[in-house]
Amino acid sequence: MTVDKKTEAEIRRLFFGEHWKKGTIATQLGVHGDVVARVVGPHGPEPQGREPRPCVLDPYRGFVLDTLERYPTLVATRLYDMISERGYTGSLPTLRRFVLDSRPARPREVYLRLETLAGEQSQIDWAHVGRIRVHGGVRPLYCFVLLLHYSRAMWAELVLEQTTVSLLRSLVRAAQYFGGVTHEWLFDNPKSIVAAREGSAIRFQDELVEVASRLHVALRACRVRTPTDKGGVERAIRFLKTRFFPARVIPSLESGNAALWQFLETVAMQRQHPTQKDRTVAEVFAEEEARLLPLPDAAIPTDLVTSVPSDKTAFISFDGNRYSVKSDAADRVLRLVASDTEVRLLDGDRDVGTHARSWGKNHTLELPEHRAALLAHKSRARDSKGRDRLRAEIPRIDDLLRLWLEDGRYVGSLVGRTCKLLDLYGREVLTAAVEELLAKGSHDYGALAILCEKRRTRPRRVLPLDLAPHVVDRDVIPHDLGGYDDDGE
Repeated sequence: MTVDKKTEAEIRRLFFGEHWKKGTIATQLGVHGDVVARVVGPHGPEPQGREPRPCVLDPYRGFVLDTLERYPTLVATRLYDMISERGYTGSLPTLRRFVLDSRPARPREVYLRLETLAGEQSQIDWAHVGRIRVHGGVRPLYCFVLLLHYSRAMWAELVLEQTTVSLLRSLVRAAQYFGGVTHEWLFDNPKSIVAAREGSAIRFQDELVEVASRLHVALRACRVRTPTDKGGVERAIRFLKTRFFPARVIPSLESGNAALWQFLETVAMQRQHPTQKDRTVAEVFAEEEARLLPLPDAAIPTDLVTSVPSDKTAFISFDGNRYSVKSDAADRVLRLVASDTEVRLLDGDRDVGTHARSWGKNHTLELPEHRAALLAHKSRARDSKGRDRLRAEIPRIDDLLRLWLEDGRYVGSLVGRTCKLLDLYGREVLTAAVEELLAKGSHDYGALAILCEKRRTRPRRVLPLDLAPHVVDRDVIPHDLGGYDDDGE
């Protein structure tokens, strides 16, 4: 803060002439205390040079300086422990003041801006962009981003996992979107990509190497903890986080990806290229597209293929959920083929179960034909199977079952009758009826059936009435009915 010459003169007069304190001057003149101190300046004779007073730290200064030279980031508390073992009896604050003045300055890293050739490099990364509700729970939501470094054209999609299989699916989809691939892929170092690393020696995941060999792409990984090596995709992620995701609700993966892909075409592709200012990203990509490596004719498999055991109840466990198989495939090892939308179970070449994939947890997915076949052989399993079916379809059915059990009701019979309601009215009607029944504090089966019927018939539609052609006057004029209540009528 600066003040005019008149104010400076008044500050000096009040301090030296009237002997006011600095705080009083600052308050009365409405200036900052630092201004008063600056204007007053040092007063009195300059201190004469003198020998520094001896300090308990003096014998250890050389050791501390030598240690800091070899380990510049070593904390003062560790140094304190080291010199205390060597006889230091001083305090930690004394050491901290010395370390603060003596620590070697960290060298500033200088960055070199590199521009790759057309079709040379793609940079790949994920970004965590929030959470999304799925059937049966909530999962983290990630955005996969692949950037063509020369043109800055990008491909992105929302995914629910950061596994190797998910990476391969996204890489192949990006290649199909661009109509080709660059000569190399540049990644970070997560376990889903890099299986092991020792210095510059890197071993990539086998599945990634297989896909790269089919596409004739070289694999590269950044230096550890050096995100600037892939600054292009980092800036692309920042672009999406500031232009696409803020103030946007993503109710489902399908709608979110549809909006994201439209954004890539209408906004991301039309933005100005950062180095070729007179061209858009789409115009530069048209030049780079001809330099991409062509895709192979054969489809590239990206599904997860693994072996899973089926238990004695004809179910397998995968990703926190249970999937049914045919009863004759129980208690054996099956082959599981999973995409991001489907789970197929094979016994040799025979399909023993195909399900829509569930991204929730603790779900039991059972095909009706599997349940019917099992009940045909195990009639006593109807109650247990009925409960599993109701749990899979009706969210709060366990609360109703618990109330029936506490009331001493025969739960097996009620489960069977409730399954008939499910077959008759469907999942949505029965779910709403159970919610309403529990909200009223009741658990009566008869009331549940009545609520289902009411919801089936609500709202009633007014059917149009076709009048006969000979009816001319369609207006009915009512007459006064007030005399009907008179005495004697």
